[in-house]
Amino acid sequence: MPHSPRTPRLRFSTQTLLLQLGVVLLVVLLSTAVHAWLTYDRVGREAENQALTLARAVAADPSIRADVLAISSGEGTPPPAELRAGPLMAAAEATRLRTGALFVVITDETGLRLAHPDPERLGEKVSTDPTEALAGQEITTRNTGTLGPSAGAKVPVYAPGTHTVVGEVSVGYSMETVGQSLERDIGPVALTAAGALLAGVLASFLLRRRLRRLTMGLEPEEISTLVHDQVAVLQGVDDGVIGVAADGRISVFNAAAQRLLDLPDLAGTPWSAAPVPGPLKALTRPDAEEADAIELVAAGRVLVASARKALHRREDLGWVVMLRDRTELQQLTRQLDAVGTMSSALRAQRHEFANQLHTIAGLMSIGQHQQARDYLAGLAATGPLKFPVDHAQLLQDPYLQAFVGAKGVEADERGVTLRIGPETLVRGQVTEPQDVTTVLGNLIDNAVKAAVAGSATDRWVEVEVLDERHDDGGTLHIVVADSGDGLAAGTDAEGVFAEGYTTAAGPAPMGAAPAWPGGGQGLGLALARKLARRRGGDIRVLEPGRQGGPGAVFMATLPRTTTGTGARNTPAEKENNA
Repeated sequence: MPHSPRTPRLRFSTQTLLLQLGVVLLVVLLSTAVHAWLTYDRVGREAENQALTLARAVAADPSIRADVLAISSGEGTPPPAELRAGPLMAAAEATRLRTGALFVVITDETGLRLAHPDPERLGEKVSTDPTEALAGQEITTRNTGTLGPSAGAKVPVYAPGTHTVVGEVSVGYSMETVGQSLERDIGPVALTAAGALLAGVLASFLLRRRLRRLTMGLEPEEISTLVHDQVAVLQGVDDGVIGVAADGRISVFNAAAQRLLDLPDLAGTPWSAAPVPGPLKALTRPDAEEADAIELVAAGRVLVASARKALHRREDLGWVVMLRDRTELQQLTRQLDAVGTMSSALRAQRHEFANQLHTIAGLMSIGQHQQARDYLAGLAATGPLKFPVDHAQLLQDPYLQAFVGAKGVEADERGVTLRIGPETLVRGQVTEPQDVTTVLGNLIDNAVKAAVAGSATDRWVEVEVLDERHDDGGTLHIVVADSGDGLAAGTDAEGVFAEGYTTAAGPAPMGAAPAWPGGGQGLGLALARKLARRRGGDIRVLEPGRQGGPGAVFMATLPRTTTGTGARNTPAEKENNA
């Protein structure tokens, strides 16, 4: 069945304009009609008052009172010819012509006309009821008589010197004359109405234009759909979304952004005053351009942030800042690094162990039993695998042995000797290997980079590890020193833990001054410290180092990372005992 073509609907702004124009037109017409009616009524009342005044003057004329009394007291009513030539007719017509009234009528006590503009009507009863006037009352009227519609008045005529009513005077002004007066007054009214209508039309057009600009040309249905979509998208995604309007205020701050930055809803807050990390604000500077994503640490999380300009039909709507959480990815990367390190160590151990077995088998096959026993004793003293790490046997935890040994292999490839300090003593077993390797790996990697970049010819990194026993688990104390040139002159010891501070070559993010040349992103120390503090520990700089070596010394404390069977002495107690 063919569908009938759909009638195009008027746009909401057009409907609003037409509605406003209709309301303005209705208001103007009603106002004009009310004003015209009030003017008409006012002019009519003025005509009535004027007629009443003239009727009183005629009725008070002594000669008219005497003539009316003479006719009323006589027998019957004089014939029309006599009335036409009588004094009452002459006086009434003179007054009518002088004042411009429609009629001046005089009657006797029975309502018969004694004077009338139309002589043919003389001697006849008046067309309007004279009862009230003949009863002694003054009244104003608007009615239609033999001469047409009029506004007039009726006044009783009293006998001279008495209060006896002997007739009445009726005066009227034509309503056509009132209409002419109204026409003279209605001109300004019409001009005023036309001006008001024009102003209303202009205001409606301006309002329509502003409405279209505010709604960006969208219809109400489209706006409603956009609102539903915005709520569904902004509250449903895991990415943080921050909308910064063109006027510099935060327009959108979704739940994910609140969670990632650990902040309340900042919608409506000026972006410049918002308590967000500085790198985010730098992305939206007036001179900023859309750039690649940056990494930053906020609220203990590693975030990837990017900013894009929001445009709608060439109109600048501000910025949209996107936040993505890479904390889990960073943790997985660290864990994968640890697994890779352990795999490398295991492969090396397997290869070394195979060689040792071949050696023992060879000694046994040729009858050198004593040499085989001596070889086995040497293996028992040094361990099954000889990593390029001095005093590795002090690390009794196999996980730490393998991890530090693998780091020693990496350091050896870069010409750096990794050694275990003589004060090292770890008797417990590591229970949180991921956190330990994250912190220890960061400190060793930074120390190796510093040693490589240092000016000393003997490049080394020394690690001391001590576990302290507690009822709720052991605390691991880690001290890492190197042969580098130490922190740059004037560097704040706390500043090295700031986000963006890097020991690597290349530009440091957000203008952070690098402490040593090398390559990195300035997130390792910041992330490691946040991890340690989240466990109730900390990382700090013990010694800033000096030019020519030795370099900086870092100390990390990691509570509840080993079993509670370690030593009771802390590094400070151990130093005092020594």
